[in-house]
Amino acid sequence: MVVIIGAGPIGLATAIELKQRGINSLIIERGCLVNSIYHYPANMTFFSTSDKLEIGNIPFISHGPKPTRKEALEYYRRAAEHYDLNIRLYEEVTSVDGKDGEFMVNTDKGSYKAEKVVLATGFYGQENLLNIPGEELPKVTHYYDDPHRYAWQDVVIVGAGNSAADAALETWRANANVTLVIRESELKQTIKYWVLPDIENRIKEGSINAHFNSDLIEIREDEVDIQTPNGKKTISNDFVLAMTGYHPHFGLMKKLGIDLTEDVKQMPVHSEKTLETNRSGLYVAGVVCGGMDTSSLFIENTRIHANHIAGHIEASL
Repeated sequence: MVVIIGAGPIGLATAIELKQRGINSLIIERGCLVNSIYHYPANMTFFSTSDKLEIGNIPFISHGPKPTRKEALEYYRRAAEHYDLNIRLYEEVTSVDGKDGEFMVNTDKGSYKAEKVVLATGFYGQENLLNIPGEELPKVTHYYDDPHRYAWQDVVIVGAGNSAADAALETWRANANVTLVIRESELKQTIKYWVLPDIENRIKEGSINAHFNSDLIEIREDEVDIQTPNGKKTISNDFVLAMTGYHPHFGLMKKLGIDLTEDVKQMPVHSEKTLETNRSGLYVAGVVCGGMDTSSLFIENTRIHANHIAGHIEASL
C-alpha cells in the first residue's frame, strides 16, 4: 500500500500510475478533491491548454482554447471516478511514523499502514500573511472567489500579480470601488498577457486606484491605513483581499522528517530522478518540489513525477 498525501492533479496522477502497475494506493486530502483548484476564482481561466492538464490518458476537452476552473473540477472528478481511486477527503495527516516499508500514517481521524508515502500537497494551502493589525477581521480574505459580493463596496486589494489583477478587474466591473496596494513600483509582467493591458489601462484612466511602492499597515472595521511614498493615507474600506501568494506546508514537511535546502527556495531535499526524499521510502511530487520557487513548476511540467515515482516504487517492492 502507498499512501499519497494530497488529492491534487499530481496526487491523482500518481495514484493512477500506481494502479496501472498493480500497486494499491490511498489518497488522503485535508480538503476537497483538487482543493487548490477549487479555491481558484470562480471565473478563472488557466494559462495552459487543456491537453497540458491531462492525467491518466483521459482526454480533457474544453469549450474554449484554454480551460476554466469549472471544467477542470469536472475533469479531475471524472478521472478519479474512471480509475475508482481510493480517496479520503477532509482528513488531515498529522505525522508519519516508522520506516521504509513499515510506515504508519497518522491523521486526525485514524492511522494507516503504508510501505511507501508520497507527499503531493502543492503550495496553495498556506497563505502568506500580511502580519499587520486587523488581519484577523472577518472582512479580510486571502482567497478571492466571486465578484458579486463586493458590488458597491470599498475594496482594497493587496498584490501585484495575476490574482490581484483578476480580483481588481472583476470586482470593479461588479461596481466595487477598488484600490490596489502594490509593494513594488509596477505590476508584475508575468500577469496573463490578455489581462495585463486591461488592468494597466484601468489604473491609467483612474477607474481603479493604485498605490505603488506602498504597504497596507493597518486594517480596521471601516477603514485602512496605507503607507505610501507621500506618507500614511487612511481610506474607507469594507473588504480587504490579500492576494499575497502562498507557500508549501513547511510545517508538515518538517514533521515528516524531510530536509529543506538552506537557500531562499527552501526546496525539499529529493532525487530529481526518483523524487525520493532524504527519508527513505518517502517521496515528493508536483509543485511542492519547488519550495518557495512557485513560478517554475506547474501541473503540465510535473505530471511526469507520477511516472518516475511509480516506476521507482514498483522496482523496490
